[in-house]
Amino acid sequence: MFVLIWATLLFSVRVSDAETGSSVWGKQSCPLTDYCITLVEGEITAEAGLCVVIPCSFTVPENIKFLHIVWLKCESTKQRCDYGDRIFNSNTSSDQVQSEFKGRVSLLESDVSKKNCSIIVNDLKESDSGTYQLRVEASPRRGSYKFSQRATVSVKGLSQRPTVMIPPLTEGQPTTLTCTAPGLCSGSEPTFTWRWRGRGESDTDLTGNITAFKTENVAEFAKRRSSTLSFSPSAEHHGTNITCTVLFQGQVSTEETATLSVSCE
Repeated sequence: MFVLIWATLLFSVRVSDAETGSSVWGKQSCPLTDYCITLVEGEITAEAGLCVVIPCSFTVPENIKFLHIVWLKCESTKQRCDYGDRIFNSNTSSDQVQSEFKGRVSLLESDVSKKNCSIIVNDLKESDSGTYQLRVEASPRRGSYKFSQRATVSVKGLSQRPTVMIPPLTEGQPTTLTCTAPGLCSGSEPTFTWRWRGRGESDTDLTGNITAFKTENVAEFAKRRSSTLSFSPSAEHHGTNITCTVLFQGQVSTEETATLSVSCE
């Protein structure tokens, strides 16, 4: 339960049952004696540009020495994921995974002996929608096993917006605005752009502004990305709009606009 709650809070992962809309957590399935897996029942939804966590745990017979785990991804219409569908291999010496997933998939727990097979997929694309399947590679090889159970992920277009924080503004007093990107992901750094629109004018840069980028490590796989804009407000800024645009990997962007209210000393 902790894994699911942690994933939901930190990575904006919404796991919902298709019929009830309630939060769900998978039940353990044991297709063979002592080969058990726990996956989410229902669909995991996420948004393009952000990330998704697939909670997972497993067990194998005590007499089996498992070496590493492999994740595969294929369409739900496919009867089973094949060898060429691999997207992640905990064996770091193996790079035989789909090229579009290289560098985007990580284990939440690097020590696979703890039987935690949860993964995070960063820099999401809508094409990442599909079913995800786990295979355990073991020694002897006959002890290897691919679980038939799959986790289903649906990636939609980005709807979340940045958060723009504006402190009280006083004419002539230097101030700093902060724009925080949605999601707490550990993937590629997003690009921030600030735009100011004066009365009846087109977008322009704020005169004398200074911008800075900040990354805050919330957890090992959770980072809060933000940009600050420092400037000295004047009467001409009062009642005008400031817009922060965040551009993620894959040309996925989102923006938020706020109105400036400047008081006189």
